[in-house]
Amino acid sequence: MEAVMLVRYAEIHLKGLNRPYFERSLMKRISLALRPLPVKVVREQGRVFVFGIPAESMDEAAQKLTRVFGIHSVSPALAVEKDWDAMVEGAKALVARRIEGVSQASFKVIARRADKRFAMCSQDICRVMGGLLLEAFPALRVDVHTPDFYVGVEVRQEQAFIFADELLGAGGMPVGTNGHAMLLISGGIDSPVAGHMIAKRGVRISAVHFYSYPYTSERAREKVVDLTKILASYAGEVGLYLVPFTEIQLAIYEKCPKSETTVLMRRLMMQIAEKIALSCGAQALITGESIGQVASQTIESLTVTNDAVNLPVFRPLIGFDKEEIVTRAKAMGSYETSILPFEDCCTVFVPQHPVTRPKLEDIRQSEARLDFTQMIETAIANTEFLAIE
Repeated sequence: MEAVMLVRYAEIHLKGLNRPYFERSLMKRISLALRPLPVKVVREQGRVFVFGIPAESMDEAAQKLTRVFGIHSVSPALAVEKDWDAMVEGAKALVARRIEGVSQASFKVIARRADKRFAMCSQDICRVMGGLLLEAFPALRVDVHTPDFYVGVEVRQEQAFIFADELLGAGGMPVGTNGHAMLLISGGIDSPVAGHMIAKRGVRISAVHFYSYPYTSERAREKVVDLTKILASYAGEVGLYLVPFTEIQLAIYEKCPKSETTVLMRRLMMQIAEKIALSCGAQALITGESIGQVASQTIESLTVTNDAVNLPVFRPLIGFDKEEIVTRAKAMGSYETSILPFEDCCTVFVPQHPVTRPKLEDIRQSEARLDFTQMIETAIANTEFLAIE
């Protein structure tokens, strides 16, 4: 018997002739997620099998794989010879581990016979295996509707695979199969969730963060790095660009109408993000904006912001209320970091009465009061890059 991880696809099953491309991309992501383990990833008939994971690392490896986009579920399993006695012994070993310390548990056997040459059909495998497990473990009872756990048997061409656990994965598509986008990441709750949602659709993520030292602290910078690490645990490596924004922000505050500073700041951020995106091959921008959440997120403000760039802007949270966003942040594990009380540049120099329905021509005129070209070039030239894994 050999320990193996059984990986089930998510949406990849719906692909047609280009399905092998998505499968290969998923296999690559699995190998990357399990580094530095010297695993062997094998694809066979709608499944991926990961060999070479040490027994003591199986639980940790399973948890890592549940964060890989494209995976529906994973099961630590045993690969055994396609021999009935070996299959029964494998099932008993897994069940003994599964019910250790439990006085009573219900189960159901599920079987999939990919190799039709195997003597027993799927129904017979379920019936006979279930009976033998009941005899071996008095604490067990059968429940075909809502069992505490399943005992799975998959009979393949070369081997059989036995499992007794199934952990749900992140779903979606393998990262890198649907292009590359640049996330404007703040230290708040929304933007990491927005990046997570777009990465789930197979988009590779880079990120840009604007800081205004000394008005924002080193702890605020560390907070953004930590949020990017959480995002990278799902999306793979994320290139993080840290842009100094103090000079631009002070110029806007000193020379432009106070009520327009938030919208103007947002336009300049978008312009810088677009330039960095184009330089690294990103094809779109991502923000965590939601209609009406703050003054800069009215339809009029978003229209004025869009005018500053040519790249498409993805706003996956646009129709979410705050509680929905918080729920997603908690699920992905970023919420506790996001609420740490370290301010970012979006929360400094905030006007007391920001314009909520800006007119595009008025904003363009205000922006024209200053030539931001050199300031933008200086900010980009002084940008720090971090490769976050």
